[in-house]
Amino acid sequence: MAAASRAVTLPAVVEELLSEMAAAVRESARVPDEHLLLLKFVFGSSALQALDLVDRQSITLISSPSGRHVYQVLGSSGKTYTCLASCHYCSCPAFAFSVLRKSDSLLCKHLLAVYLSQVMGTCQQLSVSDKQLTDILLMKKNQEA
Repeated sequence: MAAASRAVTLPAVVEELLSEMAAAVRESARVPDEHLLLLKFVFGSSALQALDLVDRQSITLISSPSGRHVYQVLGSSGKTYTCLASCHYCSCPAFAFSVLRKSDSLLCKHLLAVYLSQVMGTCQQLSVSDKQLTDILLMKKNQEA
């Protein structure tokens, strides 16, 4: 499911890299050095920052009984950002500026960390009610307003 949603929004080279990483992790329980080098080449310093977030287990998948889900990433600044992997969105200022406004980045470090945590199987899981998930999304929207 996650791979199918990324295929719609990410360039083919990134999708291929994430798929190869997932296969390598399934086979050997580690990410090969050549994939780490490719991540650094494609994403620059954001790759290292995203890997740090994954190492610190900062990514939580919040899901509800209706099947809706959202990711929350505890950023290095201590703020929590909401990521919607299905539509390639993060609530952080870097995503708004570098990805949407300037188009000089494919992803922010938070969204990359979400994709990497999916590949590595390190995402924290939290189940909440549909109302709680709605409240989480509305609270985030009110904080941004």
